[in-house]
Amino acid sequence: MNVGYEYRERIGAPGVGMSVLSYLSWRYPHTTRQIWEERILEGHVLLDGFPPEPHLRVTAGQLLIWRRPPWEEPYAPLSFAILYRDEHLLGVLKPSGLPTLPGGGYLEHTLLALVRQKFPDASPVHRIGRPTTGLVLCVRTAQAANLVSCAWARREIRKFYRALVRGHPWQERFSVDVPIGRIAHRVPFFKAHAAAADGRHALSHVRVLEHRQDTSLVEVEIVTGRPHQARIHLAAAGHPLAGDLFYGAGGAPISGTRALPGDGGLFLHAHRLILNHPLSGEPLELEAPPPRELRATGER
Repeated sequence: MNVGYEYRERIGAPGVGMSVLSYLSWRYPHTTRQIWEERILEGHVLLDGFPPEPHLRVTAGQLLIWRRPPWEEPYAPLSFAILYRDEHLLGVLKPSGLPTLPGGGYLEHTLLALVRQKFPDASPVHRIGRPTTGLVLCVRTAQAANLVSCAWARREIRKFYRALVRGHPWQERFSVDVPIGRIAHRVPFFKAHAAAADGRHALSHVRVLEHRQDTSLVEVEIVTGRPHQARIHLAAAGHPLAGDLFYGAGGAPISGTRALPGDGGLFLHAHRLILNHPLSGEPLELEAPPPRELRATGER
């Protein structure tokens, strides 16, 4: 059981004039109107520090607080390994099944929470999916955070993944230039990232490392960094990840699947980051050793 969480937000222009109940039901539609009314009446919601009536109208700038009681979080492996550390940066190895950041029922069972138990000043500058293993870069100072964020936005940090895909690509090297957007999904109020003609530009470079009986080991350089980009682009190229229960042909959700993007065990590993150190300017290459299934013949 975790300690619960306090959600805070200021009322913006779109919500002005709504009742507290209508605002919460509109803002967080994954929860029913009836449940929101119960939470308000039980005193879990505050407006400017006081428990409101459900039908009280809100005004711009008011502070709305929802005190979520403690809850039992889903299982996650509560461990990580340190790959690199200095006063400004921290590189860690995330196991499969551990979310990087809070969300979807996870609060303390996250990489962020675990890292901050040992390094209270550290914050991840990017995330990798819950089923994905590998390298996550954290910053430890405000100066490093600003410089790394700028370098990330300018695409000066190179990101490489290892993946095991179905089938045998006929080219040893190829690029995937397929836009990624959000599309409707069978789960109410959930939109999935997928290949979409009206999505945002996304570019990946793929290199085949070796062919196996029914699969191939590949390296993927993620140029643009869209959500689930490696999975979507490999599926769009006709070679979905081995073990992927969600993405199939064309880089779209598998028809009829009941899986969600975080379900299953993926053969996907955040392998390397190449960057210049934000403070010293020295070249820096961080690497997370891949699991056995994602090592080429002869690699240890």
